[in-house]
Amino acid sequence: MSGKELRKYPRIEANAYVDYTGDEVLLFHQIENISLGGLSIKCPRVERVGTTVELVVNMPEEDLQIDCLGEVVWAKENEEGSMGVKFINLQSDQREKLKAFLSKIDPFYV
Repeated sequence: MSGKELRKYPRIEANAYVDYTGDEVLLFHQIENISLGGLSIKCPRVERVGTTVELVVNMPEEDLQIDCLGEVVWAKENEEGSMGVKFINLQSDQREKLKAFLSKIDPFYV
């Protein structure tokens, strides 16, 4: 692998958290970073790559919640644990709400 960035959208740090359901239901996990393509979270238990998870992304400062599905694209099992999840079914209205939220943090999304 050349190390070339493959992401379509830049990741940004945001005050947001996620609840997700995979093999287990895990609540209130801090999002490390987020984009229109997906998110990265710290979690005590990671799912297997390829697993579909139900997500509830919460942005408390905006009083915004987005329910969608995601696919685990990478996972690191270590002391803290983390995984990357790409969104797989964002509806157009959800996408616009997320874009509006991200645009307040990063000019790329304006």
